[in-house]
Amino acid sequence: MTPRVLVAGVGNIFLSDDGFGVEVANRLAGTDLPDWVQVVDYGIRGMHLAYDLANADGYQTTILVDAAPRGGEPGTVYLIEPELQPQRPAAEAAIAGNPLFNAHGMQPDVVFGMLDMLGGQAGRVLVVGCEPVSVDEGIGLSGPVAAAVDEAVRVVLDLVAQAGPRDGHQ
Repeated sequence: MTPRVLVAGVGNIFLSDDGFGVEVANRLAGTDLPDWVQVVDYGIRGMHLAYDLANADGYQTTILVDAAPRGGEPGTVYLIEPELQPQRPAAEAAIAGNPLFNAHGMQPDVVFGMLDMLGGQAGRVLVVGCEPVSVDEGIGLSGPVAAAVDEAVRVVLDLVAQAGPRDGHQ
């Protein structure tokens, strides 16, 4: 079976460094990737991501690229493999608790809860994150985060190579 990888750039470009994932996805879109890799700029469209994951034949690996505040030095790139638990209660609570449910929000617990409700699978989930300087209102990445984009692209490309066919055929 040919591996299937989804690289999902997420974040809000109007909140400074929160646009990191979007920038990385845009940079990756200009690279030569195998046809079994799909790169999508989801921005803040969490429901779109959930539906794409649910409607696919199944991704073996889903790589989320996003700002990841973890208390490190701004511009630090992290590779995180979260332990995903069934998230249906988070999605049900978000929908039931808010009659104006924001289908355009990007809350990973809600996205994966919706995926669970839709009967979909994300496969192995990895997060390539970057320590932000600021996620306050503003357009454009800070200097340290902009400088980290190339490193994040390299990390994603390495992950894609690791997920690739072992016989050298693409």
